[in-house]
Amino acid sequence: MNIGIYVYENSEVLDFSGPFEVFSTAKRLGADHWNVFTVGQTHEPISARGGFKHVPMYSFTDHPPIDLLVVVGGIHHDEMDKAPVIDWIKSVAEQQATWVTSVCTGAFLLARAGLLAGKKVTTHWEDIPALQETFEELTVVPNVRWVHDGYVVTSAGISAGIDMSLWLVSELTTRTLAEETAIQMDYAWENAPQDDQFITE
Repeated sequence: MNIGIYVYENSEVLDFSGPFEVFSTAKRLGADHWNVFTVGQTHEPISARGGFKHVPMYSFTDHPPIDLLVVVGGIHHDEMDKAPVIDWIKSVAEQQATWVTSVCTGAFLLARAGLLAGKKVTTHWEDIPALQETFEELTVVPNVRWVHDGYVVTSAGISAGIDMSLWLVSELTTRTLAEETAIQMDYAWENAPQDDQFITE
């Protein structure tokens, strides 16, 4: 399974490093067939929030087929106006991925690509009103860590991407591996062992 995480200028560091850590730790503990990588529009280094420098491992033109797409948040407004970015997200989601996910304000990019119409979704608590106002066709859910609707999973702000990713590990492999991953990360998984802070459809 190829897990591609889209990163861009001023993306939130934990939005991409959190899921990367979860999936790469799960790979180390047993999901050895997984390939986890970041994707940028180009290979040029990005400056994420706080000035954190990151060089995308792949670009739009050379990444492997993506089975699970993670679109992260951050200062997302410029990304929404980039036709190549929105077209790429839409293409990967419709032609390659079996799972399409977002962390934080990455939901805005999925919505702009037309992937969330009619779905229940969530985002960072501060951006819930803007997401609902901008995309009236969505049902934006507050006060949850993530929402699963069909093949789309959207998570709330920043650290919620870790919880969402652990849940995806449990769905793609086993609950045991997800719990072992959280333990290895020394992370108090909010939805272990009960699933009472997310919605699934």
